[in-house]
Amino acid sequence: MPREKGRKVVASNKKARHDYAILDTYEAGMALTGTEVKSLRAGRASLVDAFAQERDNELFLHSMHIPEYTQGTWTNHEPRRTRKLLLNRGELDKLLGKTREGGLTIVPLQVYFSDGWAKVEIALAKGKKSYDKRQDLAKRDADREIARVSGRRGKGMDD
Repeated sequence: MPREKGRKVVASNKKARHDYAILDTYEAGMALTGTEVKSLRAGRASLVDAFAQERDNELFLHSMHIPEYTQGTWTNHEPRRTRKLLLNRGELDKLLGKTREGGLTIVPLQVYFSDGWAKVEIALAKGKKSYDKRQDLAKRDADREIARVSGRRGKGMDD
């Protein structure tokens, strides 16, 4: 069977972009079992409470929910198990160095298949304060209003 091409998104963490200022993004592989891959291919996963954490100079993804595979037997996986993230040593050292400085964290943004391989997009992020979040919402609403009004003008429908 030919390997699938392109990028197929399985799950996104929309709340992460709201709660954090994204500084840099990385693509990482994941150490998965067979039933986890099958469940992901069925489009089932959740990144709601997921976060990445260092342990023994390696990076692990915690609290990502991949439901049990429906046709799985006794070999099925635990839905919220800790999964190892696979990055090259240079990227890993750079990421871990920046998080050790303080104030920065690593959050998963989305899980997807890239040319048939399960990947997770992780981001080096800084937590936003509540006033930053309100500012972002106000800016987005203003941009939407500007786009709506300019769209009407283009069609000749003045208010």
